[in-house]
Amino acid sequence: MGRFIRWLIFVIILFGAGYAIYYYTRPEPLKIKLTTIGRGTVENTVANTRAGTISACRRTKLSPSMGGQIAKLPVKEGQRVKKGDLLIELWNKDILAELTLARSEVNAARARSTAACLQSEVAEREANRLMELRKIGAASEEQTDKAVTQAKALSADCKATKASALMSESRVRVVEANLERTRLNAPFDGIIAEVTGELNEYLTPSPPGIPTPPAVDLIDDSCFYVTAPIDEVDAPSVQIGLEARITLDAFRGKSFPGIVSRIAPYVMDMAKQARTVDVDVRFSNADDIQLMLAGYSADVEIILESRGNTLRIPTEAVLDGKRVFLYNPSQEIISERIIEKGISNWAYTEVLSGLREGDQIVVNVDIAGVEDGATAVISREEE
Repeated sequence: MGRFIRWLIFVIILFGAGYAIYYYTRPEPLKIKLTTIGRGTVENTVANTRAGTISACRRTKLSPSMGGQIAKLPVKEGQRVKKGDLLIELWNKDILAELTLARSEVNAARARSTAACLQSEVAEREANRLMELRKIGAASEEQTDKAVTQAKALSADCKATKASALMSESRVRVVEANLERTRLNAPFDGIIAEVTGELNEYLTPSPPGIPTPPAVDLIDDSCFYVTAPIDEVDAPSVQIGLEARITLDAFRGKSFPGIVSRIAPYVMDMAKQARTVDVDVRFSNADDIQLMLAGYSADVEIILESRGNTLRIPTEAVLDGKRVFLYNPSQEIISERIIEKGISNWAYTEVLSGLREGDQIVVNVDIAGVEDGATAVISREEE
């Protein structure tokens, strides 16, 4: 009997030691974050690979077509102008004087033409009268021929003076064109972004192949769009007219609806390892344009397909495109589950089969030790 008790005590001690070894050497349970599967909207989207840029539909950097000294500068940066408003005028008093002279010459040429043509009309009437008298023998042949010849000569002089008047008018248009070259006018309504130059400074036009700063940078701020590079792999799925979301660093937490308006017909290969296609996205709401400034950095998310009220899970919870880990709270273990997915984006993935609404799955699948059958407890952050 005493030996049995001793063996029993030994077995109990051995069992206790084994349990203690197991307890203190067992692996720590995984601390997991969970999400409950529900229904909602899932979109298939593509986004830009690098930051895009807000651009004005019309923006022009203007300079006079000739060099000269700035005589008038009626605009300043930030000023709104209308189409046709004077932006810069170069010193042009010599051309104005030439224009006055040319217009005076036109008036003189027209007067000479009027006089010559009146003389021609008188000579033509005299020639016609003598030809009638010649028929009845009341005028000599020599007198009649002389009158007819003089009428023809004066008629030719009339045409010549008219042509001279037209030449003078053409010269006026030439001088007016030269005068126009000294004036820089707004080609459309807009806002002055930048003015390079001051009164009495000399503007020099750009020599061939050597660009110089423009005199005036004019922006049409009534229309803006985003140009963003899309990876060449995603480009074939993008079509004009698709809806998009625009986000800007300047308006964090807010997105603006847009429409794809242009897809570049070529691939940009400036970065050999990441070739892209530029895509233009216009703002859908006119009111949003009032908030924009040309040059803002922007990102676009183009919606290729959208499905509402569908079973969805966070995309970050999916491994290898098909594996998720289901949590069993009663046993505190996770089990691997293979799913069939539908469309997806960076936020959500549609689940076609393999899970049910209300199931709880692991979100932080990137932690070490996540595998089928692993013990797990809910992270305090999750609680």
